[in-house]
Amino acid sequence: MTKQYTLKELSEITETTLVGNPNLKIANVDSLESAQEGDVSFLANPRYKEAMKKSSAGVICVDKDAELIEGKNFLICDNPSYTFQMIAQKLLSLGDSETGFSGVHPTAVVHESAKLGKDVIIGPHVVISQGVAIGDHTKILASVFIGTNTKIGCDCLFFPGSVVREGCSLGDRVILQPGAVIGSCGYGYITDPQTGRHSKLEQLGGVILEDDVEIGANSTVDRARFKATIIRKGTKLDNLVQVGHNVELGENNIIVSQTGIAGSSKTGKNVFMGGQAGVVGHVTVADNVKIATRGGVSKSIHQPGVYGGGPAVPMTTFNKRQVLLRQIEHFASEIQSLKKRIQELEECH
Repeated sequence: MTKQYTLKELSEITETTLVGNPNLKIANVDSLESAQEGDVSFLANPRYKEAMKKSSAGVICVDKDAELIEGKNFLICDNPSYTFQMIAQKLLSLGDSETGFSGVHPTAVVHESAKLGKDVIIGPHVVISQGVAIGDHTKILASVFIGTNTKIGCDCLFFPGSVVREGCSLGDRVILQPGAVIGSCGYGYITDPQTGRHSKLEQLGGVILEDDVEIGANSTVDRARFKATIIRKGTKLDNLVQVGHNVELGENNIIVSQTGIAGSSKTGKNVFMGGQAGVVGHVTVADNVKIATRGGVSKSIHQPGVYGGGPAVPMTTFNKRQVLLRQIEHFASEIQSLKKRIQELEECH
């Protein structure tokens, strides 16, 4: 059944100021260009003002400085994008974690020594190993593996196919997207100088994920060689991120897809890394640092700011270099011309 809310209800849910018809019903979301009377949209960028004027949306989320148009409905708020997201979740949520199963599914294998909290859901074909402890209201969906002596907090959500290996510790409200692997072996080998043979260096530590951490689909967090790889509270990893052994990521980091962070590196609080960024091993990144897409951190960064390029430098320096690089053909031609001129002058003398 399609969900519907009146504008009055949406205003109350989002704690926003309604301008317009309180009885109009909204059932969907869409862009400003495509929205119809039963849709909600939003204006978060001034460049779309003209699209807003022409929009047929039933209601538009706008900030307090927006120019309102007579005859249209508005929800006035501090953050239109966030308000729109709240409404979208109300209207479109499919209950992706609501599988219809409750309790422990008959096909799940749960070791007799495992301890499950209240209202824990263990889905089909899950394996829970010995010594595992799982907090209240946590949902473990189909085909998840939880290794020996792992501790899991309350209100966690593990999507199908995720893996938590032995001896790991996860806090409350941790989310593992499909295919996430926590506690895989760190990448380490000892090479025999005589034969060139590589012998596996056993990784005997664990992984700690603090409260409110989310790990994206097919991302991996390696277990430590000793002690623990740590991801501090509130940090969010996108899909296809690799975190090496003994890394420590600070609070509220945002690590975007295909980024790799090598072993024993450490980041501070509120660090952002764009897609395909890279961090070499054994370096430190300070609080409030942003690394642009494909930025390469080859040495420690001690000052907050925005960095880009490889090796990463302050963004102002990187941009100046890019401007010069775009003129490289001109510079090369000019050098050749000057060389020719010098040669002609030398021949004259």
